[in-house]
Amino acid sequence: MIPRLRGPLTRTLAALALPLATLFVTLFAPQSLPAAPPANTASAPPAARVADCPPVPQPPTDAQIQAGQRAARDRGFLWRISKHGRNSYLYGTIHVGKLDWAFPGPRVREALLGAQALALELDLTDEATLRQLALSMGPGAGDARVNLPPAMQQRLKRQTEAACLPPGVLAGQHPVMQAITLTVLAARHEGLDPAFAQELVLGGVARALDKPIVALESAEQQAALLVPTDAKQALAMTEQTLAQLERGASRRALVRVAGAWEQGDFELLSHYEQWCDCIDNDEDRAFLRRLNDERNGPMAARIDALHTAGRTVFAAVGSLHMTGPQGLPQLMEKLGYAVERVPFASASMAAAVAVPPSPAASAPAPAPAPDAAPKPAPAPASAPTSSPTAKAD
Repeated sequence: MIPRLRGPLTRTLAALALPLATLFVTLFAPQSLPAAPPANTASAPPAARVADCPPVPQPPTDAQIQAGQRAARDRGFLWRISKHGRNSYLYGTIHVGKLDWAFPGPRVREALLGAQALALELDLTDEATLRQLALSMGPGAGDARVNLPPAMQQRLKRQTEAACLPPGVLAGQHPVMQAITLTVLAARHEGLDPAFAQELVLGGVARALDKPIVALESAEQQAALLVPTDAKQALAMTEQTLAQLERGASRRALVRVAGAWEQGDFELLSHYEQWCDCIDNDEDRAFLRRLNDERNGPMAARIDALHTAGRTVFAAVGSLHMTGPQGLPQLMEKLGYAVERVPFASASMAAAVAVPPSPAASAPAPAPAPDAAPKPAPAPASAPTSSPTAKAD
C-alpha cells in the first residue's frame, strides 16, 4: 500500500519518473488534443482559453526533417557498459520533448544502431502494452473505486479545459492518473510535448529498423506504483497533484528537469531531491526510493541477462534511474561491467561540426492513435513519437 504523501511535488515526480502519463497522451494525441477547437462545438474549451491552447504536434515536413537531421545533436545521458568483449549502452531519457529532440545525435544514433536490441521500461509503441496499461489505470484500478467530491470534480474539469481536452476524454482513467496526465500535459504550454518523448522516438526508430524491443517492466508493475489500493489514499493523491498543478509548481519542475536533460547537466539532475521540493518527510523519501532505486535492481538484472545471453542492448530509461549510488551505472559496475560515460559535444561545437545522419535513424512523426500501427515519417526512416514521463524518470 502506498503511504500518504505530503511532499509538494511528489506526484509530479511520479509523472516524471514513469512514462504512464505519456501513454495516455498517446491514446489521445494528435486527434483528440485540439490546439484551438472551434468555438461553436460542444467539446470546445471556453473561448477565453482557446487562444492559450498549445499547437498540436504534426508530422514533420520534408524541410523540417532535413533541417532536423542537419542540426541533430546529442542530448541526455549515455553510458557505455562493457563485458564479455561486447558493448551495451545505458541512456537516460525524458518523457516529454520537442521536435528538435526527436532527431538522435551522432553518439546516440551510433549506439542505438549498433545495439542488437532496444530495452525500454515499457514498449509504448506496442498496442497490447497500451491496452494493458489502459486497463491497469482505469477507474476501478487499485481495487478501490474513488468517489470524487463535487468540488474536486470541478477542479479536474477546469484543468481539463485548460489542457484543451474535450470534456470527458479522461473519464476512462483513474482519478490519480487523470491528475498526473493533466500535469504532464501542462508542459505543452512550455513547448514540451509528450508526443515527442524519447521512449516513443526511440521505439519508433527501432520498429522502423526491425530492431527487437524488450520491456524491462510490465504494465501491471508500473500501475501498482501509482494507483493506491486504498480509496482514501487515492483521493489524497489526486488532491495533492491537483494542488501543485493549479499553482504551477509542477510545471516549473518539469521545465527544470527538461533543461538539465537538454544540456546534459547530470550534476543538477543528481541533486534533484535538493531542489525538487518533493521530500517533506520519511514517507516521501520511501516513496521516492520505490519509484527509482527499488526498480533499478530488477532492471539491471534484466539488462545483464540480455547482454550475457549474447545480445547487445541499448537500454533507455528515465534519467533519474541513472542517479545516486543505486543508479543503473553503479549497479552495472557491481555486476562486473566496465562503465564509461560517453561525452557529448557542446551545443556550439555540435553546430560547428555537423555529422550527417544515417538514413535509418531520422525523426519520428507524432505519436499515432492507439489503433494505428507505427508508421515511418516521410523520410528515409522514422519513428512514432511521444513518452511521458515529464521527467527524466
